[in-house]
Amino acid sequence: MSIHIKFINQFANVTIKAALAASYLIGKKDKIAADKAATDSMRNELNKIDMDAKVVIGEGELDEAPMLHIGEKLGTRNGPILDIAVDPLEGTNFVANNLPGGLSVIAVSEENNLFNAPETYMDKIAVGAVESGTVDLDYSIKKNLSNLADAKNKDISKITACILDRPRHKKIIEELKLLKVNIKFITDGDVAGALLVSNDKYKVDIFMGIGGGPEGVLAAAALDTLKCQFQGRFIFKKENDILRAKKMGITELNRKYNIKDIIKGDSIFCATGITSGDIVKGININNDDYISETFVTHKSTNTKKVYLQKNKINRD
Repeated sequence: MSIHIKFINQFANVTIKAALAASYLIGKKDKIAADKAATDSMRNELNKIDMDAKVVIGEGELDEAPMLHIGEKLGTRNGPILDIAVDPLEGTNFVANNLPGGLSVIAVSEENNLFNAPETYMDKIAVGAVESGTVDLDYSIKKNLSNLADAKNKDISKITACILDRPRHKKIIEELKLLKVNIKFITDGDVAGALLVSNDKYKVDIFMGIGGGPEGVLAAAALDTLKCQFQGRFIFKKENDILRAKKMGITELNRKYNIKDIIKGDSIFCATGITSGDIVKGININNDDYISETFVTHKSTNTKKVYLQKNKINRD
């Protein structure tokens, strides 16, 4: 079974329209309004597609933002049964403050093939197309980086690690500095951060640290098609998080998930730029036209490319 190639353009259109909706709020200092605009647009466009889809990863619970909620049914109900993970606005602060890296993101799989991640934190590690087992969440930082340097045939001082600039990463950052590893800090947007390992042109060898669990699943959907490696382990600090996870069927709270545990079978991933970043450029509006860039993967057709589209703005 696979997801028909016709859906590539349809799902790309979903993230393009959501990105356009959010783009009108770039720099307006209102991340809630920007998220709502992207979410409302995404829901509207998804409901036009001939599919019987269910949201398995929604957005907004941690930020109390407008949601495409877990379990929500989408589409015309005529068509294939699909699971959908969404982040209508990845990097709300980027868009609110007119900073680089705002995205609209969606991942789609066949039914029951996309991990239903709770809205909690996840310890993550991602690398490019190296041998499985080169890095592991259970290894020390030094072992992971040494193994990766050996696999890439370069000195450890030539390795670049991408990590969220957060106080919780203080010890990791200190160790990276001791190892003389290059560090690329990001302030938000750990879907895009993980994707940086997928191509040498981004000059990032490893993505690591603690970020959102749902964002980990979204990134894994793209990294799977790109033959990259990803591991994640959920971090449960509150009893409510544990209860929610158990309701989702997660009983091994300390389990380490590999990429094949997170995404199975065929998948489509789309990420459209709202503000320009490393992966794609942002929405560019010129009178009645706008140009968008969307990073798209489709596993069964081995699609992995950036689509540039020019469209008319509907003023109705």
